Amino acid sequence: MQLLIQQDGTIRCLYSEAIPLAMLGSLDITRGSHVEPDCNGQWWADLSPVTGPKLGPFEQRSQALQAEAHWLETHWLNEPLIP
Repeated sequence: MQLLIQQDGTIRCLYSEAIPLAMLGSLDITRGSHVEPDCNGQWWADLSPVTGPKLGPFEQRSQALQAEAHWLETHWLNEPLIP
């Protein structure tokens, strides 16, 4: 699990239960994407909540989740927050 600690003390990460995040302070959890199937049973990772692309289609949900996590770690996690 990657934690990005910013100069103001804000910590950003992809949510996981690997560590108890509440021990770090108060939490503000927001959705980074939506992983949903379409009417053909294909899976999509819609990253519009973080102004990202729509990834897919994928045959399996696990593939969409893996693509979602990779995109968020590569393109969102290390981007500076805009106030």
